[in-house]
Amino acid sequence: MAQNGETTAPTADFRTIRPTIVGPESGPEAPYPLRMEGEVVKGYGRGKSELQIPTANIPIEKGSWVEGTATGVYFGWASIHLPDSHPDLSKPSPLPSSCTPPLADPNWRIYPMVMSIGYNLFYGNKVKSAEIHIMHEFRSDFYGAQMRVCILGFIRNELNYVDLDGLRDDILTDIRVALKSLERETWAPKEIEGEWLGGSGFKAVEK
Repeated sequence: MAQNGETTAPTADFRTIRPTIVGPESGPEAPYPLRMEGEVVKGYGRGKSELQIPTANIPIEKGSWVEGTATGVYFGWASIHLPDSHPDLSKPSPLPSSCTPPLADPNWRIYPMVMSIGYNLFYGNKVKSAEIHIMHEFRSDFYGAQMRVCILGFIRNELNYVDLDGLRDDILTDIRVALKSLERETWAPKEIEGEWLGGSGFKAVEK
């Protein structure tokens, strides 16, 4: 896996040499895919309010592989068990039917995602967190929903920034790289952890 993240601000040269696609054409390589799941909880709210790039947060369980992994930006697929009242249930997962695995129940939706694992150096967080940006414009929040995350690869190290614009620009680049990388058939959710992403083994609990 990648080495521990850098702490210096990226230069203009760094942005111009960033690859537009990551990972081999043959598909993810060890140690990927990696799994993470949990209930979506409220975070700091900065992604949406300050960056206009909302994130979904799930707690890092004690002893999880996330605790010991390198900080940085990862990408892959996220699936969410949306509540019955959620307006986005009116549409299927935004994927070609040939790439979509069978769903364990109709409330699961699968989306491409980028994920930051680290300390948000720009904000000086003291606790390691996992923040997932799902590439979909949701019409309503989904706090309390079950989410499964399938990490397929690494994009870049965690970096510090001198201003919000630099941070936002790099996140937008991360999103473009992830989407382009996930377009390949060998990276489709149907081929990788499809049953798990589709909700296999999950039992909804009434609240």
